[in-house]
Amino acid sequence: MLRSVQAIRYVLPLREGGSLPAIVEADDLGMYVVKFRGAGQGILALIAELIAGEIGRAMGLRVPEIVFVEFDPALGRNEPDAEIRHLLRASVGLNLGLDYLPGSVMFDAAARDTAPPDEASMLVWFDAFTQNVDRTPRNANLLVWHRKLYPIDHGAALFFHHDWETMPSKARSSFPQIEKHVLLRWATQIEQAGATARAKLRDGVIEDIVAQVPEEWLESIPGEVPAAGRRLAYVDFFRRRLDAAHVFEQEAIHARSRLV
Repeated sequence: MLRSVQAIRYVLPLREGGSLPAIVEADDLGMYVVKFRGAGQGILALIAELIAGEIGRAMGLRVPEIVFVEFDPALGRNEPDAEIRHLLRASVGLNLGLDYLPGSVMFDAAARDTAPPDEASMLVWFDAFTQNVDRTPRNANLLVWHRKLYPIDHGAALFFHHDWETMPSKARSSFPQIEKHVLLRWATQIEQAGATARAKLRDGVIEDIVAQVPEEWLESIPGEVPAAGRRLAYVDFFRRRLDAAHVFEQEAIHARSRLV
């Protein structure tokens, strides 16, 4: 289960993308990169971050610890920056944070960074499974820390939940966007990675992950479907996605053959 911490200090904005993340100190003395519910991408980005991130962890990827971060109304009262003050005011309540990895750098293939074939294959499979469009050479969202890879920033995954009527077709999608994946050239073991991942995602793992999404977040999704219905829909999507794994695996394999 995800831990909950209380934010005690807004440390530094990370002005990257629409989620306006920031480094925040919490009452456990830890530092976290926080994604705010009041940012432009809203609750859906937090839900995607939680579900995709925890799926990655279940698969054995080094996703930094994810925690719930509670923000008190008083925290941003004395913030001099009007934009940040507005963001904190709109984010009172439960937000999402990832453990801050000090000294980490972004993976950069142009700087001759490389990835082990087994890990690259698992990351390619993971991003195809969760339909994460945001792991490209331009925006790798992959940190290197102590010479190991740490996938971050999964708010762009699960894009079906921006249009729920597309869910059945998206679940069966081959995900052609995988051709732009930053690690595709090193992903020589995609089928083996898929077999390992499917074994690790059995026995209620997906259900347990989706169960951690806060009720209030699900209730805030537009539409008349109750929170319990939304929760079941996420689980249903991933069950269908697992059944269609051979489709996106072959797409990734073919995309890699065109690349190399």
